[in-house]
Amino acid sequence: MELSRPFIRLPFAFDAGRLAAEAAALPKAAWMPHPSGMRGNSAVALISRDGGDNDAFDGHMAITPHLRRCAYAQQAMASFGEVLGRSRLMRLESGCEVAAHVDFNYHWHTRVRIHVPVVTDPAVIFHCGGAQVHMAAGECWLFNSWRRHRVVNSAAITRIHLVIDAAGSSRFWRLVREMEALDPVADAPAIAERSQFVRFDPNWQGEIATERYNTAPVMAPGELDALAAALISDFEAHPGNNPLLVECYKRLLTDFCKDWREAWHLHGYTAAGQARYQALIDALRRELDPNPRALVTASNEIGVNPIINQRLLAPALAPNQAANLLDR
Repeated sequence: MELSRPFIRLPFAFDAGRLAAEAAALPKAAWMPHPSGMRGNSAVALISRDGGDNDAFDGHMAITPHLRRCAYAQQAMASFGEVLGRSRLMRLESGCEVAAHVDFNYHWHTRVRIHVPVVTDPAVIFHCGGAQVHMAAGECWLFNSWRRHRVVNSAAITRIHLVIDAAGSSRFWRLVREMEALDPVADAPAIAERSQFVRFDPNWQGEIATERYNTAPVMAPGELDALAAALISDFEAHPGNNPLLVECYKRLLTDFCKDWREAWHLHGYTAAGQARYQALIDALRRELDPNPRALVTASNEIGVNPIINQRLLAPALAPNQAANLLDR
């Protein structure tokens, strides 16, 4: 999800000490290593596919046993009043970092990541799109994951953040647009004064709404058209891209969308169309230039091939959703 600023601070405040105590009480085995093996990075699944210890982005999201042990974390997450996706406690050890990267897969096209610092230090710095901030304990932040970003922990402590993924209702995004008008650093006193403090309620009986339907077994043609059109517009705008290759990729993506729509009109969500859909995906992958950065986006200099693979082709036919295909 692209934002107008690298960082936005939302007007919420949380009891970081209570969150930290709940995190400290979790068993050591609850902390999963980073899926890419990034040194010093680990996480506890709080909302995950089927409530298990996994890093999946899609599927039926459910509260994990770890989150059930954290009464205040549940209240903090429920306080947004949103349907929540994959969410975790994320730990970054002293002297380690989250390497610079851009979030460009299908999940991030429609979701934003909410950060609530739990255990931190002024020497923990978040970098995004040329800007940098320290997110203080108990505050609430968003950042633009479509810009290149990284986190550096130069402190002597292990940093822990509560990290919540959400697509957000219109109500949520109206608040975000309001806060975009404020500089999160220069206007910090005004934001703090406006912030709603979420207190612990020992009698809380609320619920957290979690994503149940986030990936279709087969992507609808209209969604595929929109994703392809946005990507085409982005790489067409880059002045350094080879014009001939731009036209080639534009044709490949346009043809793929038309053939997908044809297959959809014939097969829809039925299992009978699975082979045809897969054949179209495989054919487009074979046509892509061997160099993953043969074309790059104008918005953030990311190679177009990985975006095609992770934002369009991977979710176009979701393997873990195959059981939901209709047998007719």
